[in-house]
Amino acid sequence: MPHESSTVPSVLVVDDEEDVAEAYAMKLRTDYDTELAFGGEAALEKADATTDAVLLDRRMPDIHGDEVLEELRDRGHDFPIIMVTAVDPDLNILEMDFDDYLCKPVDKETLGSTLDRHVDRSGTDPQLDEFFTLLSKLSVLESELQPRELEEDEEFQRLKARAVTLSEDLRESIDDFEEIVETHRSVDRGSRSSL
Repeated sequence: MPHESSTVPSVLVVDDEEDVAEAYAMKLRTDYDTELAFGGEAALEKADATTDAVLLDRRMPDIHGDEVLEELRDRGHDFPIIMVTAVDPDLNILEMDFDDYLCKPVDKETLGSTLDRHVDRSGTDPQLDEFFTLLSKLSVLESELQPRELEEDEEFQRLKARAVTLSEDLRESIDDFEEIVETHRSVDRGSRSSL
């Protein structure tokens, strides 16, 4: 949720490749106040209470993006963190506390709509936030891994069951839940999730 100190949400764009970070910032500047961090160490220095969201690369030479993510959460930052990376996801992402996972290259529309979705809804309903975080993880894994591999993973199955339970609860409590989910999916790289 945007901080009261600014009417325009602030996004920290983190990538060790300066041209990539600058390209993403350029794509977002009409709707977001962007700040750049060229690497994990710079990200940890710049992320603070004025940050509304972070776009975070995973593979960086100074501090790996996974470690930056963990440190940001350990510091108590609850702003949306969206992994934007060329690292193909595997089952280890189930344990990671990010809000969405985008595989490079990412076009302007996907980048903007993903951020809009997370910044606009962050903190509005904890169950809805949890549901969309789970949906993003499950969707990216379903698009990248074999069904057999997912069927055999207990954590994936546990999270999928949790997402189903949340979707049932949310259908009862939110009138336009189906429309919200459909909007999410239309932006979400053609999810194959059956929730």
